[in-house]
Amino acid sequence: MKNIEAVFLDRDGTIGGGSTIHYPGEFELFPYTASEINRLKKDQILLFSFTNQPGIFKGLATIKDFQQELTGFGFDDVYICPHNPHEGCTCRKPDIGMLSKAQKTHNLTLENCVVIGDRWTDMLAASKAGCIKILVKTGAGEASLNDYHDELNNIHIDYIASDLKDAISWLYSQYYLTDRA
Repeated sequence: MKNIEAVFLDRDGTIGGGSTIHYPGEFELFPYTASEINRLKKDQILLFSFTNQPGIFKGLATIKDFQQELTGFGFDDVYICPHNPHEGCTCRKPDIGMLSKAQKTHNLTLENCVVIGDRWTDMLAASKAGCIKILVKTGAGEASLNDYHDELNNIHIDYIASDLKDAISWLYSQYYLTDRA
């Protein structure tokens, strides 16, 4: 059974909110999210948020606003792409810049990491990086499955979960989650 080193969670639609962006101060976690985060933290699994937030580019919020919010939810580290979708950066999902940065910072083997998200771009980034891929049907998950079938067709998604709680339960049933030390 494979050892899991870290779990990367998308923000909007995966841990709370919906299919659109809710900025810090108006963003609410799903009712089960805090207990699922605590479950991973209790087992000393590194937990990272990785999220595209183009509203930062537009001046609607700051990186610090998102970092404070996400750190407050219990994330060990926060990776944010603040760029406009057309800017051509390497951090914006479906590129793997945020995953690569976490890999270097935390000395990770990305094949032993999990990405949980609600969009096809989360799954494509995870696939490019060699991570375990779990798509949740919350947020934009159902639309991703229906509207981006061609994009997802070439990606082997390891599990399609009804929500984050289902995703974490499946993860515990399939992999060994423990402290890396």
